[in-house]
This record gives sequence, C-alpha cells and structure tokens, in this order.
Amino acid sequence: MDALLDIPGPLDLARTFSRFQTWGEDPVNRLAEGVFRRAVRVDGAWHAYELRWEGGPDEAQVRVTVPGARGPHVLAAAVAEARRLCGADLDLEGFYLAAKTDRVLGELVPHLRGLRPTLLPEPFDMLVSAICAQQVNLAFAFSLRASLVRRYGTPLEADGGTPLFAFPEPAALARAQVRHLRAMKFSGRKAEYIVGLARQVASGKLDLDGLATRTNDEIIETLTAVRGLGRWTAEWFIARGLGRGDVCPAGDLAVRKAFERFYNRGRPLSERAIRRRAARWGAHQNLAVHYLLAGLRLARTSTGGGA
Repeated sequence: MDALLDIPGPLDLARTFSRFQTWGEDPVNRLAEGVFRRAVRVDGAWHAYELRWEGGPDEAQVRVTVPGARGPHVLAAAVAEARRLCGADLDLEGFYLAAKTDRVLGELVPHLRGLRPTLLPEPFDMLVSAICAQQVNLAFAFSLRASLVRRYGTPLEADGGTPLFAFPEPAALARAQVRHLRAMKFSGRKAEYIVGLARQVASGKLDLDGLATRTNDEIIETLTAVRGLGRWTAEWFIARGLGRGDVCPAGDLAVRKAFERFYNRGRPLSERAIRRRAARWGAHQNLAVHYLLAGLRLARTSTGGGA
C-alpha cells in the first residue's frame, strides 16, 4: 500500500534527511540511495515503511509505501509519522518571508531552500537521544545511540539489505543494567539517566505523550525534574519533538557558536543575549535556529573545517 504526501511549500528532502547520515549510523532511520526506511507501531506491532521522493524543492513528490500492509490504518499511521519527519506542517513560507528582514537568514535561505527540521515522532526516542548527545560530539553520540538500539531495539525485516530496528521500548531499557550500558561506552551517569528515565516512563510516572498539551514552561519544569534532563534537553524536545516554533535552545554549544559567528563576529555571547536575539523571530525561532546551524555546517565545509 502507498500514498503521496501533500506538503505545502518547498521541500528538499535529500538535504532534510541528510542528518540521518552526517554523524554516523542510525539503525532506526535508514537512508540509502534516495530511499528512507523506518518503522511505525500500530496496534502493538511494528511495520516497516519507505519514503521515496523525486523533483526539486518546489516540485517535490514524496511517496510513502508500507510493504505487506493489510489495512488502511497502517498506511495512515505511516503517513502521519512521515509528515512529522518531513516537517510538513511547519510554516516554511512564513519563515522565509520573515527571514527577508534578517541580513543573515536572508542570505542563507536561497542556499538552503526547502530544508526543514526532522521532527522525531517518538518522545522517548527524542529524550534518550538527547542524553546520548550530552557533552560529547555528535559522531560519538550517534555511535552510542546505535549500540543501544542494536542491543535493546526490535529488529525488523525490511528491504534494502541493511538491518532496520525499532527504537527500544521504555520497558526494555527499564530492565537494562547500568553495567551493561557502561560496557557499551556510556558513562556511568548517562547509563543511570537512561535507565531512570525509562523506568519513569514505563511505570507511567512520566507521561511523555501528555506533554503535547502543556505550555513550554510547564514542559521545561516537568522534564528538568527528571534526573539527567536539563533545560537544554527540554528545549530541544519542544523544538524537535513537538515542532513548536517559539523556542531557542540557547544553551546548546553549536547554537551559541552559530549566533556568535553570524551575529557577533565570533565574539562570545551569553545565553541571555542569544534568547533576546532569537525572540525577535517569534514563532519562527525553531526554523531560524535550524537554518543557522545548517549555515554553520556550510561555512565549516567551505573552509575545510568539516561538517
């Protein structure tokens, strides 16, 4: 079964999905030769699906296929998840209009037209991945996450030749031993954070799905009460987990470097100054930060500094 996605505005899916390869292997989100593979859970069962696309940013056609699906509800679930991964409901055109008044964003947009943040469909995946990324480079964070997925995730049969996994269930990581995670190169604290988070979610003490109905401040308060989750993690959760536009993870090192490079000639900026600058973009802060980070990678690549 398959369906076409209806996505308003420009979409450069190759560039948007490149994040799944830039820093290393991602067994949950497989991207190879213009085909993206992932799995969605419906009625307690995992179903692998594929995204294929063609055309430029202004003519992009994206098709979702669920091989072997036996009911329209499975395809509908895959389509809904695919829309989030493509950032289909983000106001890209509104952001582009606002960007014209900003000297930096106005210059970046033509080079990155159609780029959208990928919104992770599963909040537990989002938070565990954020813990993996704490105080390490993204290449090592991807390596940690991949090892966790291969050990505790659900393997699936899928076309493409490379194994596909569903991200580990909270119950599976709640039963994990800290010493086993340490043997996988997790620090002791990160291992404790992940197991502790999983136990809260698995027991129902922490309702991650329910956070979608809360205000940003309420979400930050709830998540920062969990051991191992700080404001940095909570703000990325709001931005890339819930897809809200009015948030800027100003405590992120890469975000700070992007603001310093593009708006302060490389000189240091405080979190307060970054938040004040980002607030001018209002509901477009999430997209603005995404474009600044992409612009920083472009600048580093052009000067030989890597991605």
